[in-house]
Amino acid sequence: LKGSETKRRKFLETVELQIGLKNYDPQKDKRFSGTVKLKYIPRPKMQVCVLGDQQHCDEAKANDIPFMDAEALKKLNKNKKLVKKLAKKYDAFLASESLIKQIPRLLGPGLNKAGKFPGLLGHGESMVQKIDEVKATIKFQMKKVLCLSVAVGHVKMSTDELAQNIHLSINFLVSLLKKHWQNVRSLHIKSSMGQAQRLY
Repeated sequence: LKGSETKRRKFLETVELQIGLKNYDPQKDKRFSGTVKLKYIPRPKMQVCVLGDQQHCDEAKANDIPFMDAEALKKLNKNKKLVKKLAKKYDAFLASESLIKQIPRLLGPGLNKAGKFPGLLGHGESMVQKIDEVKATIKFQMKKVLCLSVAVGHVKMSTDELAQNIHLSINFLVSLLKKHWQNVRSLHIKSSMGQAQRLY
């Protein structure tokens, strides 16, 4: 964090947790994935779009939240390029119950392929709160390589807030691993432009 204060960047730098694994064979061992909600939002600028019924679209409009209704989705005409562009434009999606079942039919598999299939947005919950929840949730997904990185915070957070997020992330990750700490080779934290600091 100190490094980020000496060189101010024009954007809010994200702090990432980088994990190196060991004693793990991505070909044979079961690949894990899991999500955990952090105490403090790591990426406040994350863009969430609501795919909503009329009531949700009105609520989104009132709160300055980007939204699309079924008509807008139909207009994309299952065009792969347009769906891909939509998936790229936003970091996550939430959808009303009536719409969530129609998404594969309206959009094809594009959002799913991008790993951004919408979360469910109910009518009994506050949209703003639900979006904050999405923003606070991080995903660990094991791919073919033995390293992972997730956003755990940003440089404007206090050390304490960042530490709490890092603890939560690491403990959750270790719980996903087959041999727990014996699968962890290294842990670093790094801000977007800063130097990596080794934790483990």
